Amino acid sequence: MIKITHNISLHEDEIKEHFIRSPGPGGQNVNKVETAVQLRFDAGNSLALKSDVFARLKHIAGHRMTSAGLIIITANRFRSQLRNREDALARLIDLIRQAAVRPKSRRATKPSRSSIAKRVETKKKRSAQKKQRQKKISFE
Repeated sequence: MIKITHNISLHEDEIKEHFIRSPGPGGQNVNKVETAVQLRFDAGNSLALKSDVFARLKHIAGHRMTSAGLIIITANRFRSQLRNREDALARLIDLIRQAAVRPKSRRATKPSRSSIAKRVETKKKRSAQKKQRQKKISFE
C-alpha cells in the first residue's frame, strides 16, 4: 500500500510502470538501457479516489490525464532507472495530495465603513490634484 494521505491509500497493483529509452545525456549507455519510466495510474477506475478528489485531480493533472481518466507521468530526469521510478511515483503522490486538499470557499464580505470613507477621500484628493493641473481657460 502506498499511503498518500490519512484517507487515501493506493494499492501497488493500480500503478503500472513501463520503461523506455531516455533522451539526453548518458553517453553510450543511452542507446542500450531503458532508464526512463512511464508511470500509468487509472484514476478514473480507482476505488481510493472519491469523485470530488478525482474532479480536482483532473483539473490539476491537465494534459497528463487522458480523457479516459488515465494519468501518464514520464520521468527521465536521472540517468538511473531506480531514481526515475522514485521521481515518477513522488510526482504522482504530489498530484494526488494537491487534489485531496479541498479549496476554501470564498465568503462574500462587505467593505467596512472606514475603508469606504478612505477610498472616497483618496478619490477626492486625486480629483483635486488633477483639477489643479488643468489650464485655466478664460472667456473674456
